[in-house]
Amino acid sequence: MKISVGLPTGMEGLMYPVPFSTPKDIVDIAVHAERLGYHSVWGNDHMTTQHYVREEFSTPPNYWEPLITYGFIAAATKKLRMGTGMLVLPMRRDIVVTAKQIATLDQFSGGRLEIGIGVGAYREEFEALQPHFKAHRGNMVDEGLQALRQLFTERSASHEGEYYQYRDVEMFPKPLQKQLPLYLGGNNKNAILRAAKAGDGWMPACVEATKLRESTNMLHDLASKEGRDPSVLEVAPQYIVYLGKTREQAVAKFKQSQMYNHLVSLSKSTLKDQGAVAHGDINLVGDAQHIIDLGLKLRAAGATHLLGLYFAVNTMPELLDQMQMFAEEVMPHLVKA
Repeated sequence: MKISVGLPTGMEGLMYPVPFSTPKDIVDIAVHAERLGYHSVWGNDHMTTQHYVREEFSTPPNYWEPLITYGFIAAATKKLRMGTGMLVLPMRRDIVVTAKQIATLDQFSGGRLEIGIGVGAYREEFEALQPHFKAHRGNMVDEGLQALRQLFTERSASHEGEYYQYRDVEMFPKPLQKQLPLYLGGNNKNAILRAAKAGDGWMPACVEATKLRESTNMLHDLASKEGRDPSVLEVAPQYIVYLGKTREQAVAKFKQSQMYNHLVSLSKSTLKDQGAVAHGDINLVGDAQHIIDLGLKLRAAGATHLLGLYFAVNTMPELLDQMQMFAEEVMPHLVKA
């Protein structure tokens, strides 16, 4: 099983306090991740501050654009892969420019890019950027994914859709990878169906092991009905992590973090189907053995990649320490699983 680290490209005010990280800090996290043996880093995508964050913090958070950020990380690392978790496609109206950015970055990084695509957890953000544009964001993602595949593979591409239009576009270079991995994010059935039809993997967030098994079975069944080999699809859930000396200490620290407040905010959107299971029970919060046991349960439930692990801390030094502790005490037991 692969293990990756969440990169705080757009996490101030959400998962982390304001301020939290500088551009140098972001690159340092990636360099640290490569040194410790993590598979990849995954940054998220926000353009404007959410309403509840404005109410909590008087200073606006910094949201770093992930694709540009990865250009700097690619130059500072050699083997570390980079992914977007998620690139919110409905906020990026020019799909040709998006495809060009992705292909260019894949070339400059030596083929180390992976792209997670999602609808976006906050509709208010989409409406702020495009107040007069009426759209079904899920349909935009479906059409955008089709357009990306076409632009990445065809010499001359044309598309006349509801949301995206272009004609006779000869976009070169293509991505260096013959099939650049495209993951579909989201916890609901529509996201699973989207991944089964056209994705290289599925990226849910904070899913309890029993639910993950049920959803993975659904993903595989739907992929088979589409004539695809389900065994090639990555099941790559994202989780929150806090590694403590005891389970009790870890849960207490977790509940003091900005991360915990963020999960509560998502209970009305991305995590609304999570049910009554406590956030501390679903996520990787506890002592090393507790986290190892939970990680092995997730592996047995179908997870192939613990993608974008976000550490529930409030400072950069804590983040780097947690990354190292996890790499030394937990990761060896899960990578070999």
